[in-house]
Amino acid sequence: MSFILGISRILLILLLFCSVNSIAQTNTSSCPSSSCGNIPIRYPFRLKGDPISCGYNNPDFVLDCHNNRTIILTLNSINFHVQELNYEEFTIRLVNPDINRANLSSCPVYSNEYHFFHSDEFFNYFGDVSNEAVLFIHCVSPVSSLRYLNASCCGISSNSSEIHCYVMVGDIDAIDLEDSCTVDRNYDVSDRWPMSHNSSLASIYDGLAYGFELSWRSSVCGECHRRNRVCLMIDNTTVCEQNCNVHIPIFSSFQITFEHACVEDVQHLQHSQLGSKCQLECWGIKTGFYGAVIVVPILVLKLLFGFPFLIGLVVHKWRRRHLSMDQTIEDFLQGQNNLTPIKYTYSEIKKMTNNFNQKLGEGGYGTVYKGKLRSDPYVAVKMLDQSVANVQEFISEVGTIGRIHHFNIVQLIGFCVEGSKCALVYEYLANGSLDKYLFGQRNLALRYSKIFEIALGVARGIDYLHRGCDMQILHFDIKPHNILLDEKFNPKISDFGLAQLYPTDNSFISLKTARGTMGYMAPEMFYKNIGGVSYKADVYSFGMLLMEMAGRRKNMNPFAEDESQIYFPLWVYEQIYAGNEIEIVDANDEERKIVKNIVIVALWCIQMKPSDRPSMNKVVEMLEGDSELQMPPKPFLAPREIAEDHGISASPPV
Repeated sequence: MSFILGISRILLILLLFCSVNSIAQTNTSSCPSSSCGNIPIRYPFRLKGDPISCGYNNPDFVLDCHNNRTIILTLNSINFHVQELNYEEFTIRLVNPDINRANLSSCPVYSNEYHFFHSDEFFNYFGDVSNEAVLFIHCVSPVSSLRYLNASCCGISSNSSEIHCYVMVGDIDAIDLEDSCTVDRNYDVSDRWPMSHNSSLASIYDGLAYGFELSWRSSVCGECHRRNRVCLMIDNTTVCEQNCNVHIPIFSSFQITFEHACVEDVQHLQHSQLGSKCQLECWGIKTGFYGAVIVVPILVLKLLFGFPFLIGLVVHKWRRRHLSMDQTIEDFLQGQNNLTPIKYTYSEIKKMTNNFNQKLGEGGYGTVYKGKLRSDPYVAVKMLDQSVANVQEFISEVGTIGRIHHFNIVQLIGFCVEGSKCALVYEYLANGSLDKYLFGQRNLALRYSKIFEIALGVARGIDYLHRGCDMQILHFDIKPHNILLDEKFNPKISDFGLAQLYPTDNSFISLKTARGTMGYMAPEMFYKNIGGVSYKADVYSFGMLLMEMAGRRKNMNPFAEDESQIYFPLWVYEQIYAGNEIEIVDANDEERKIVKNIVIVALWCIQMKPSDRPSMNKVVEMLEGDSELQMPPKPFLAPREIAEDHGISASPPV
């Protein structure tokens, strides 16, 4: 009897499936056909005024049509003209409206990279598109290379006759860029447009007018890819497989079991929309009801026997994985005889946090709670999710910070390893992380005298990590979020999850993958031709931190009011190089001098080649010294994140 009921339920689900298919088809047909000029507009895009259900549920996919000719897509508050929508390849071709192919002196206001290099989930450069770079460059000295075409100046306000402006097709390595040159603007042209290093200026402007391409595949296919499914386009609608079961969650979970149960015996199982008819293709049977009658009993038997086996397999693998991680931690702890932190039990951790009552923050590593020891001091307790990555973080933290003590390094008080529970107990720092004082509310901003003290403290802490122990400790993740402040705003370096120990005589180290946070990572993490990875990677990260401390802003800000200030290091270098005062609100002369010194030290630290950067010991001397600092060479090619940077030669400081 129960077997018959089970069959009935499954058949009912199949009938529901047919109904949903029919509904989905009806919904699709209810959307009006839209177009603007000769460009058809359909899902995931829609025109203003069309039903919301006819497009992807995000305002970025809403298009505006003017005079039946111009479609406007607004991204990051910038309007672009849409030249083409390619629904088969999930791409959109855009052109900057400021481009005028008839005027070879015209310049688009916005560089593409500022708005799409850090693109969100809806549009990006990656995966399905290929664009050719067009660089507008200015040089102090004339350049004879054939790659440099004479052009109007874009992105600089100087009208000096000493400035020579060029345009170049294709990316260029920093080592190939002329020493006196700076990249001012970066645009992109779809590689469907024929263009090469030998193109004329007119041809380049024709390419700019043709436009560049972005992909929207990640937005409409993201869920499909996460489920390892194929992304399809059916009936003029972009979908991931069939979206007919979206409205019935219970069917969605059933469908997964149904398909996997059948896959052992058949090559193909799918459902498709054929009007209101539900069609199954299994064992070559293409009949809606009778096919289900033949297939379903076999599926039920497989579910009855296969599901318990699957559960047992999952549990077995889970136990083996966690036993392996537990053994890794235990082997590590047995090999550490000089650790000073206290080993706590999990019950003690629960007691000190009042059963995890007050959360301080959370991230990919786990969650941090506020706690209190019996001896009265407050502590911060980091509970790690027991994954392979976080087990490695636990070992890195205990193995590095657990053996050292310095005023500018957060103190690890204890740890806990009990079953699947891993915890790290730190001293509690009342004022939190530095980032909220740099990028947060205005009333939290620190005076530059205090910022200088924090910078000097962090420099001393990093110098101690590099030279103060029997082993060299490389942090690899210096950034504002990892600088904690006590009640007197004394800085403490924290988060040693990426740190590594190396012998002090090691000049270069070997890493399997790049370590750190984008925007603070040294270029040698990506480009081995500019030098090996060493302690100079921390110097670079510290330099990027110093820049943000000096500007009290992110180094990259695409929404800066003045475009020249989008990439702060480049803007501030040009200000100092030109002899201009750095504009600082509510700062006296002494604080302006402090900021200038901080910036110059930062510029030395972010030189592209590691050999051109000072050691942290030298950085401390530069910050503490009273003498005027020498201006370093320009350390960067263009205002890009480090993932796009290359090397450039410079002379190291004395």
